Amino acid sequence: MLRSRKTLRNLPAAALALTGLAAGLTACGGSDTAAPAGTTEVVASFYPMAWLAGQVGGDDVHVRTLTAPGAEPHDLELTAKQVASVQEAPLTVYLKGMQPAVDDAVQQHAKESSLDVAGAVKTLPPPTEEEGHGHEHEGEGEAGHEHGHEGEAEAGHEGEAGHEGEAGHDHGDAGYDPHLWLDPSRMATIATALGDRLAKVDAENAGEYASRAQAVAKRLTDLDGKFEDGLATCERKEIVTAHAAFGYLTDRYGLTQVAIAGVDPSNEPSPARLAELTEHIKEAGATTVFTETLVSPKVAETLAREAGVKTAVLDPVEGVEEGSSDDYMTIMNKNLETLRPALGCS
Repeated sequence: MLRSRKTLRNLPAAALALTGLAAGLTACGGSDTAAPAGTTEVVASFYPMAWLAGQVGGDDVHVRTLTAPGAEPHDLELTAKQVASVQEAPLTVYLKGMQPAVDDAVQQHAKESSLDVAGAVKTLPPPTEEEGHGHEHEGEGEAGHEHGHEGEAEAGHEGEAGHEGEAGHDHGDAGYDPHLWLDPSRMATIATALGDRLAKVDAENAGEYASRAQAVAKRLTDLDGKFEDGLATCERKEIVTAHAAFGYLTDRYGLTQVAIAGVDPSNEPSPARLAELTEHIKEAGATTVFTETLVSPKVAETLAREAGVKTAVLDPVEGVEEGSSDDYMTIMNKNLETLRPALGCS
């Protein structure tokens, strides 16, 4: 298990104790809320999975999320009640390698009643130290790892690499970068896979799941096109981020990520690393260091101050704070609006 994060915002204890689904979902409910009669129980590991389950499931599902609103999801620790919900639910939607506690619960209690969304798409290798915590990207994601697992991928899956990748990475032993939801085209593929899986779990409403999956996949494909157009002509192609969460976004749209921390946002950089980044920012002519919503901005703000540049929020969409009116789509659109001026896009 990864150590607890010191980078969470100072949320009230009551907020951290909540396990209800973040704002912006449909057909949602907290972990202590009984599922309405006639709905299918779906457990989602954290916000992007919960959002997608709500969009595809609609009124036919009751979604429980395991990660509290506003909580940084990587080091989630499950209560006994949450483990029981994984065991009892007809379907658990999760991303193996993102949250070790969820991986353990699924492995022990829900191997046959779970969908690991990474099995539906090609994954990218984790960023390397040699790349300064960044990742050199080629094309539109075709250079990524081919990820598979026991035939659960419903669409967009190639290869039989399985989940047995390299050991010793921050996100369990998956051996790949888990932040795949930041590529809308991959999320569109996952929407289709989720619709297919829900249709198997609840055959009576199969047509509704297929229709909603098609609709949300279309919205995500349109969002992908908007990013492609918006980032097609930019003066700069490099983004300096708080942690290495944006590899899929940069890979998809021909950008390069240079991260202060690696895949694990709690790993603070050394003074030597900060000095190296400061010089790199000056030499590259970057104008912005990007902070995040669920981790402390202090290190990024210090780096920006030393380099003489500004900061802006680039949201990794790992969670949405309770009470927010934002959802995956609105946050991603805000990210595009943030990136364009920072990169000098026309």
